[in-house]
Amino acid sequence: MNIQAPLRLEQGSRPLEGRVSLVTGSTSGIGLGIARALAAAGSAVVLNGFGKPEDIAEAQARIVSEFNVKARYSPADMSKAAPIAEMIATTLDGFGRLDVLVNNAGIQHVAPIEQFPIEKWDAILAINLSSAFHTSRAAIPAMRKSGYGRIINIASAHGLV
Repeated sequence: MNIQAPLRLEQGSRPLEGRVSLVTGSTSGIGLGIARALAAAGSAVVLNGFGKPEDIAEAQARIVSEFNVKARYSPADMSKAAPIAEMIATTLDGFGRLDVLVNNAGIQHVAPIEQFPIEKWDAILAINLSSAFHTSRAAIPAMRKSGYGRIINIASAHGLV
């Protein structure tokens, strides 16, 4: 796994120093790139997603060593409200704050409507739509309390299909 996040910061500039960011769907691909960019800017990061445990551990360790920030991992299933709430609560308990939430997790399935499996439809709605509601709902009170918060929602072009 060799994901590099292009981030142009002035030498020594760490605008997110002391902040905590959670990126869903961040164990690979674009999500991991976003998490790395946030870490490069000085933010501690919470990774979330699925994958091989050794790959996730390697990505987490690289973030810590390359950017000198704390990095944690949550295996929360983004299709279910309770694990999402627990992930946010664990982040708040562990770091005392949550400043940046990036709702990046997403799945896709393409098929003619008459052949589209109902369970795939339900999973797509749960992960691509409802998970952003559940994470935001759980994060906003802490962001309001601290007087700072940013929520970034990312969607695939498949949302238009």
